Amino acid sequence: MEGTVMCTVIAMDHTNLSYRACSVCERTLPDVPNPVCKFCPNYNSGRPPPPPVRFFRLLVSIATDTEVFNVMCFDRAARVLIGCSADEFFDFAKFHPFAAANAGKILEGEMMKMTLSKPKNGNAQHLRAAAVVPLRTGFQPAIKSLRELYKARPGLS
Repeated sequence: MEGTVMCTVIAMDHTNLSYRACSVCERTLPDVPNPVCKFCPNYNSGRPPPPPVRFFRLLVSIATDTEVFNVMCFDRAARVLIGCSADEFFDFAKFHPFAAANAGKILEGEMMKMTLSKPKNGNAQHLRAAAVVPLRTGFQPAIKSLRELYKARPGLS
């Protein structure tokens, strides 16, 4: 089902919300200490590699009026739901271990308008959420509710 759909968030897989990537070319890096991108000019230049960044990769179950299915929300779409960068959420979750699970619970039942597209990678299993628009007037991104829940101030974990 490609195109724009009205849907409800049923669940979010909170076990693997993000991945590390090269801050120059945005290619996926291994999740090891101090990863180095082998594809960038910095690799054999003798210069120190730039620090990696995190990007969101959320697997979300949604329901339309006719079916239930999983969609993948990458960084731009996921930031609408979560309300911060993946790096910021990762740092927040280090101090609040159940933040990812609670983010999923916070988003359950939210009505969204999602623009879905087929994946460009032929091996991918799930449709992509190219755009996400919350439909509830008082919608708050998950991080805002999590900060209230954990009594944390913005910018601080």
